[in-house]
Amino acid sequence: MEWAESIGTAIEYIEAHLGEALSVKSIAKRVNLSPFYFQKGFSLLCGLTLMEYVRNRRLTLAGQELAATDGKVLDTALKYGYDSPDSFTKAFTRFHGITPSEARRKGRTLKSFAPLKLKIVLEGGYMMDYRIVRKAGFTVMGVAKRFKYEGAKDEIPQFWADHFAGDGGKKVCGMFGVNIDEKMSGNEFEYWIADLYNPAGDIPEGCETVEIPPFTWAVFPSDGPMPESLQAVNRKIFSEWLPAAKDYKFAAGYCIEMYAAPDQYPNGTRDENYHSEIWIPIEQK
Repeated sequence: MEWAESIGTAIEYIEAHLGEALSVKSIAKRVNLSPFYFQKGFSLLCGLTLMEYVRNRRLTLAGQELAATDGKVLDTALKYGYDSPDSFTKAFTRFHGITPSEARRKGRTLKSFAPLKLKIVLEGGYMMDYRIVRKAGFTVMGVAKRFKYEGAKDEIPQFWADHFAGDGGKKVCGMFGVNIDEKMSGNEFEYWIADLYNPAGDIPEGCETVEIPPFTWAVFPSDGPMPESLQAVNRKIFSEWLPAAKDYKFAAGYCIEMYAAPDQYPNGTRDENYHSEIWIPIEQK
């Protein structure tokens, strides 16, 4: 199944089961893709995470239901996946700007988040640079933290900021940003700020090592100011390269970003020629 078809099928499945238990794992299973890559691709192509989409659609329907019926707020909360009236009220108020009780008053304005619709657009027709590299296993050294997929987009940049705010940059320069979800089935992943490990040196206090297995990698270069340039390449991988890559599929739950040394460029990471790369493990279909 192609990526566009997979997302379309996932949206149809979500819409048909908004009143039932839904998870990243169950949705990805429906389209025969790993949760690791499906939610990454969904977020890049659709502009919000998979579970943000589910939550927005549920709160839209909950608002419509409360405005049109006299059912109990608790029943509506439970129907759309909330365990308590308090958690439902907080989410509902944050989304609609009014409480569930206020939604019943005539003339109150409610927010509506429409279902995503698949639209085929002919794009591309340009060259996208990449290379296929067979690389032996290697070890990196750095600091790691676990993140939920939900919220990681904002939390990982803060992880980097906190790292360099102290003396972390003296221990680990940050040559790599490494995503690891070996089982490719959970709601969390491990993220490393890392450098190549030198066995001849000591491991600084607070740091660890992790071995990256041998893989064949699709390596995508990015030249331009961060983070815009690398983000653009990431989107093109899922929207352009992957749909056209008839011979390859993702091989494992790893994704590596490699960053050149900022001091080699006049304007650091904001330089128009700053070099970075995205590495994705692949295998023949």
